[in-house]
Amino acid sequence: MEILHAVDLTPFNTFHVKASAAHLARFRTVEELRALLSRPELQGVPLLVLGGGSNVLFTRDWPGVVLLNEIAGMEVLEETGGHVLVRAGAGEVWHNFVMHCVDRGWGGIENLSLIPGRVGAAPMQNIGAYGVEVKDCFHHLEALRLSDGAVVRFNAEQCRFGYRESFFKREGKGQYIILTVAFMLSKNPVPDTHYGSIRQELERRGITAPGISDVSDAVIAIRRSKLPDPAVLGNAGSFFKNPVVSAEQAARILAAHPDAAHYPAGDDQVKFAAGWLIEQAGWKGFREGNIGVHKDQALVLVNYGGGSGSEVYALSTRVLESVKEKFGVEMEREVNIV
Repeated sequence: MEILHAVDLTPFNTFHVKASAAHLARFRTVEELRALLSRPELQGVPLLVLGGGSNVLFTRDWPGVVLLNEIAGMEVLEETGGHVLVRAGAGEVWHNFVMHCVDRGWGGIENLSLIPGRVGAAPMQNIGAYGVEVKDCFHHLEALRLSDGAVVRFNAEQCRFGYRESFFKREGKGQYIILTVAFMLSKNPVPDTHYGSIRQELERRGITAPGISDVSDAVIAIRRSKLPDPAVLGNAGSFFKNPVVSAEQAARILAAHPDAAHYPAGDDQVKFAAGWLIEQAGWKGFREGNIGVHKDQALVLVNYGGGSGSEVYALSTRVLESVKEKFGVEMEREVNIV
């Protein structure tokens, strides 16, 4: 449990922007975490927990301690004829966990293949893709409460999931560290292929009766064709949330832009594709110095090398203002800003 000082955070964020932390340490068990939190040199300093660093943008140096969550492990907690309750450590790579489940025929998270990051971030962000969100098969998680070091269990209702949101990004922000996450998966899965691009990819492959491995393979292919690899080009995936507006506002937008990509969002609301809005505002493929908007996916802001977090943040502000001016739509950032 060595504590490092004045640490370069460039290797620990997928944007590859330069920032430093006053202190950095790793933990692999709850006991190690408690021991670290009791260290005298870490008392009273700001705390930031990182997993894969795939959904964070550093715009400044971190004045306190960065804790790298490396809690590993995958295990079956319960099993019935039709379902399996499987738990993973928060430090496990999310895609590795998805593949572990798909390989065993456990369905429910295959549409979330190849999403970067760690298991612990999945419920925090309520990650989602291709018609599926983590909340759909989430069972419970365990988290350490920073105020007293107790391990607390949260069910789905207590997590208060929303669109790319949860209790841990709102009321509970900075109060808990997620340790493990459990999912209820199906042993007799019915693959979710209602999303158009998945159906198209399966048709292209000549697959008419897909299993969950076919869906996972299709999702991986789609993501690789549209999204840049963070190991090659600095990015944090989708930088913005798809905006949800009232049916009345949606009608006004569609009257002026009938080809706007949109989907029903329930409760008399409509979700618009942020990538489409950004592209129509003229940002797709934009580059300024070392940063820009990806040429194939306007949702993704990129660092070509040497760009700063402040520059990426400033560009995101310009994009938000441009979309609001053109469409009257208020968008939000999905990436966590530090």
